[in-house]
Amino acid sequence: MSLADRTPPTVDEFRAYRERFSNWGRWGEDDQFGALNLITPEARAAAAATVREGRSVSLSYPLAMEPGPENLEPVQHEMRLDADHCSDFIGIAYHGRANTHLDALCHVYTRAGGELFGGHSSAEHITPEGATTLSVDHWREGIVTRGVLYDIPRLRGVDFVSREEPVHGWELADAAAAAGIEPRAGDAVVIRSGAGPFYAAHPGFPTGYDDPSRPGVHASCLEFFHASDASLLVWDLMDAPMHNEDGSVLMGAPLHRLTIPYLGMPLLDNAQLEDIAQACAEAGRWEFMLVVAPLVVPRGTGSPVNPIAVL
Repeated sequence: MSLADRTPPTVDEFRAYRERFSNWGRWGEDDQFGALNLITPEARAAAAATVREGRSVSLSYPLAMEPGPENLEPVQHEMRLDADHCSDFIGIAYHGRANTHLDALCHVYTRAGGELFGGHSSAEHITPEGATTLSVDHWREGIVTRGVLYDIPRLRGVDFVSREEPVHGWELADAAAAAGIEPRAGDAVVIRSGAGPFYAAHPGFPTGYDDPSRPGVHASCLEFFHASDASLLVWDLMDAPMHNEDGSVLMGAPLHRLTIPYLGMPLLDNAQLEDIAQACAEAGRWEFMLVVAPLVVPRGTGSPVNPIAVL
């Protein structure tokens, strides 16, 4: 399988992705940035040059405080009132499919009890006090790069991506060509699958990464990320499960399980992409400066974020 063939990988080809698309050792043994190394000062300057109207658009959902099938751990919000002021307490478990957040490279291992990106032992580096390597606090200077919106429902002329037709790698190439954009090293790949319309049409959709009916982005996109030297994946419906030939689930969340520990590319999960899709359509262009400022969480596995696109 390849992008040129426009065919998804077989199970054996998918299993070979671990070696085929590995960036282990590419940036040295002590590297803490993975694919974010591809965002050079020149890439940041080029991203700033995409700003024309000065319009800013948030790519974040509000914090999810109401329980639901996709939000089993609602955000805790406690107001604290005094005579002359007020304050509040927020408690959040941000991983999952409810809150907009950034995954650090310590978040996913190669397998149960396996290794982190670059071959670091999870048993050695993941402790009750946090991660001693590849944690999100190394990214305290923020992520600023060119974001490119790959609006797949727009490309297909549908409202949202279906389970039967997940987003494939060659469609990302098609979307770039249709937008007149040449993918560049250091880009943030922003994939819209149409989460807003999908959830509106499927209220109470079942949760679970291994749910075989879940739509989203296929593992075939890993080849596009690797070939284009993308730095960050931003998405809304996230992974579609990888299936065996008989239709059973081989792996839930395959891009989480390969992109983070092998490619070393962070994921920005649960992005709200309806507003930026409309803004890009109005502007007639699908590139912008993307600014992501994670909280400085010592030894943290990620951070809630409010990504900002500037057109």
